[in-house]
Amino acid sequence: MFGYRVPAPDEAMLISGGRRGLGGAPFRVVTGHGKFVLPIFRKTRFLTLSMCESEVTETCVTRQGIALHVRAVIAFKVGNDHESIINAGQRFLSDQDQMSVLTGRIFAGHLRAIIGSMTVEEIVTERQKLAAEVLDTSKTEMAKIGLIVDSLQIQSIDDGDTGYIDAMSAPHKAAIQRQAQIAQAQATQASVEAQQVAARNQAEYARQTAVVKAEYSAEVERAQAKAAQAGPLAKAHAQQEVLAAQTELAQRAAQLRQQELMAEIVKPAEAEAERIRVLAVAEAERMKIQAEAAASYDRVALDRMLIDQLPQIVKEAAGGLAGANVNVLNGADGLGEIAAGLVGQGLTILDSVRQNLSGSDQRPEKPEKTDGRLGLPGRLSAPDKGTDTKDGPVVID
Repeated sequence: MFGYRVPAPDEAMLISGGRRGLGGAPFRVVTGHGKFVLPIFRKTRFLTLSMCESEVTETCVTRQGIALHVRAVIAFKVGNDHESIINAGQRFLSDQDQMSVLTGRIFAGHLRAIIGSMTVEEIVTERQKLAAEVLDTSKTEMAKIGLIVDSLQIQSIDDGDTGYIDAMSAPHKAAIQRQAQIAQAQATQASVEAQQVAARNQAEYARQTAVVKAEYSAEVERAQAKAAQAGPLAKAHAQQEVLAAQTELAQRAAQLRQQELMAEIVKPAEAEAERIRVLAVAEAERMKIQAEAAASYDRVALDRMLIDQLPQIVKEAAGGLAGANVNVLNGADGLGEIAAGLVGQGLTILDSVRQNLSGSDQRPEKPEKTDGRLGLPGRLSAPDKGTDTKDGPVVID
């Protein structure tokens, strides 16, 4: 729009003409927004608020009198407040490049002053301290011209051909070299150990691989041998099964033949033998029965003969009493006893003869003890003299 001006975000618009600005400034400051400006009656100029850079290269002498070549870089800008913009606008609005030149000169002076109060060792080892002191001493002057410093960096410090810094750093260099050598030796040792470990691992891996290969080869060979033997083994097993079946068949045939032989020969032979044995037993029993019958018949005949002869025997026995003196002790009873004794003696003689004829092993019972020549019972005894023989016992002398 005609007459409406807007500054850039990193610019400050300065409007001159008309009424004055803050603090009696000859212009008004506008930042961050636009403003209507009358074309003929007002004049506008723009002051940069962006970052600027200034480089300082200066030869400074230390407290020890050693010249050092110092190179530093300063980063600065115009302050954002109205006072800083007014101060910078009044000084650099027509030639804004002079801000870098003036800033470099200001910092060069402060840098020489501060380095002159320090030793080389302090400057080399405490660069941050040097930069902080330069900033502190230059802050007031920079504020007066409306500038603020964002940072100060010491780029390099060089003593030229004097070699002081090199000499100062020699022990450190030696220590560093020594540490570097130790570190290198340790690294070499670690590398050798790592190589040895790697070699051992490779050897172990090779050994394990060889073992696995050997085991695999052995397994393959066993499998091949087993496969090669499978046919003969199967054939042998088949033949063995055939032989076992044939053996079992032969055994069954033998058992069947044995059963047939038992049925055809042994059983009939046993039956015939049993028949012969039964016939023999029957024949023996028959002969025994016949012998017993014959013996019984003979005994019967003998007994009949003895019985027939018994009266004669008794008669002969009684004949022996003809010349004997017989005393009857108890009368009729005594005579009965004598007769009974004679008959018993005859029967005993008959039984003895029978046993001798039959061949029996049993001996005849021993007859009772008799008195007199005829073996009559002991109750036949001689009478006492003067004894009455009436109704008394019979005594045979």
